[in-house]
Amino acid sequence: MRFFRKSIIFGLIIAAAILLIALYGALSFLRPEIPVLNYHQVNNNAYNALTLNAKEFDAQMNYLYKAGYNTISPGQLLGYLRNGEELPPNPILITFDDGYEDNYRVAYPILKKYNFSATIFLITDFVDANSRYLTWKQIKEMRANGFSFGSHTLSHAFLTEVADEELLAQLAKSREAIEWRLGEKVECLAYPGGKYDQRVINFAKRAGYKAAFTIN
Repeated sequence: MRFFRKSIIFGLIIAAAILLIALYGALSFLRPEIPVLNYHQVNNNAYNALTLNAKEFDAQMNYLYKAGYNTISPGQLLGYLRNGEELPPNPILITFDDGYEDNYRVAYPILKKYNFSATIFLITDFVDANSRYLTWKQIKEMRANGFSFGSHTLSHAFLTEVADEELLAQLAKSREAIEWRLGEKVECLAYPGGKYDQRVINFAKRAGYKAAFTIN
């Protein structure tokens, strides 16, 4: 009798565990996956794997608009992942790496046309120093219109290939430059070339980042 009772209890425990696993799977299925799009240049001059022309970019944004997507910021994504904070329907994160000037001249008007925002990861040593890249004045205008900015390091160094001192400088000083110019906390980083390892992750945390993007 005791063995029979224990068997029933054991069976109920197994059944409860299976139910919990099934429930967790169902909730995971209901939790929306959030696409992150990665762009670089948008212009009608360059012809390479990192560049779209204006017509192509407009067509993609038009598709997202008609499909009912709503752009979010990295801050909203972090709030969702950390705390389950609510997101708009069909959330999507649009990002640009490097901070090319055509992001302002070409992509920015197209994004505004569809009431979209984007996040630009800046190579901070190139801002105001190279005509191919954004100026702080342009960056501040976009920020005032809902765009977000993160770090893409000081000079686009491949972080897995530099010594510790240089690694920390690339991470910390680029974040500090953006925070000083925009007067807001920078928590997100995009790894140059998508390259990272555990050492880079540890230094990114040490430099004050809460999240980092790659191209896996």
